[in-house]
Amino acid sequence: MGRGASFGKRYLKAFVSGFFVAVPVTVTFLDRVAYIARVEGASMQPSLNPAGGTTSDIVLLNRWSVRNYQLQRGDIVSLVSPKNPELKIIKRVIALEGDIIKTMGYRNKYIKVPHGHLWIEGDHYGHSFDSNVFGPVSLGLVHARASHIIWPPRRWARLHAELPATRTPLFQDDDLVDSKQS
Repeated sequence: MGRGASFGKRYLKAFVSGFFVAVPVTVTFLDRVAYIARVEGASMQPSLNPAGGTTSDIVLLNRWSVRNYQLQRGDIVSLVSPKNPELKIIKRVIALEGDIIKTMGYRNKYIKVPHGHLWIEGDHYGHSFDSNVFGPVSLGLVHARASHIIWPPRRWARLHAELPATRTPLFQDDDLVDSKQS
């Protein structure tokens, strides 16, 4: 009887000590490195949720890659909605700070993206609550970059930074940097 009780105590002690190591490691990983999220709605069709309401894509959101705000045009990012801080949205980066972009319905036809901001849009024009509604968004609202579609299995894929040909900025601030270096 004594041997079974000591085995139970050792098992419980190992479980508790493992639990107290695993929980902080997991929380830190999810907070600093990456986590998964379901993409709902039609705003990113056809890139995400191409089947519409029948199924939702689940994506891997990489927090580590945006820690220094080094984003590029075409990245799909997750951010806090500028209109409702309790809502997270997922959109494509169309323009970076200093770029001049032709808008699609914003109050100004052309806009220069201010320092510390991005211009974001959904891939499904007309079905997206994006910069064409609320203007440039602060880099500080971005919390992750979508790097992979992980569900459903038939859609497993790495997400690449692809800017639609019709949405390239009219002037890119890095054009000025390139011409100064030449």
